[in-house]
Amino acid sequence: MNIIDDRIHNTASAPVSFGTAFTQSPQFDGVFHEGMALVERAASYLDGEGRHEVRQLAQPITTAYATESMRLTTRLLEVASWLLVQRALKNGEISGEEAESRRRKVKLRPSGRPSHINHFDQLPVTLQEMIVESFGISDRILRIDRALQSGGNSMPVVTTNPVGAQLSTLRSAFTVIDGGRS
Repeated sequence: MNIIDDRIHNTASAPVSFGTAFTQSPQFDGVFHEGMALVERAASYLDGEGRHEVRQLAQPITTAYATESMRLTTRLLEVASWLLVQRALKNGEISGEEAESRRRKVKLRPSGRPSHINHFDQLPVTLQEMIVESFGISDRILRIDRALQSGGNSMPVVTTNPVGAQLSTLRSAFTVIDGGRS
């Protein structure tokens, strides 16, 4: 085997890191810009137009506004923190170990849904839209983070429905009790 064949052989057998490939991709740049743009829009809204809108709301809705604007801010700070860690890793500003240490401090968690928010439909439309958009970007980043942590392997796929399995067990039990009559 000559030197060129040896390099090709050794390169072909080396695994490609999903994290490295993703953070170097245009897809990461798109997620980064989308997330950071939402952070900027939310900050601008909450500091400007949102302050005026909240003054026009009835009392129980102002409490919902305050609660959801804090939740939105927290969610977006988590998103921004994760994105900035990944960008710093991409740019070689921090090591992989430092990125992992910082990533563990970011508390990514699955987002709720607007239907779980009290008085959601009575909140200002702009706040509603930002909440929904923040759920989407937060959930996407959580899925990306899980993929990065699993080495790029997909999450295990559940091939059976656990509820269906329980129903099948119940049907079998009642078939035995009923003597096979359904």
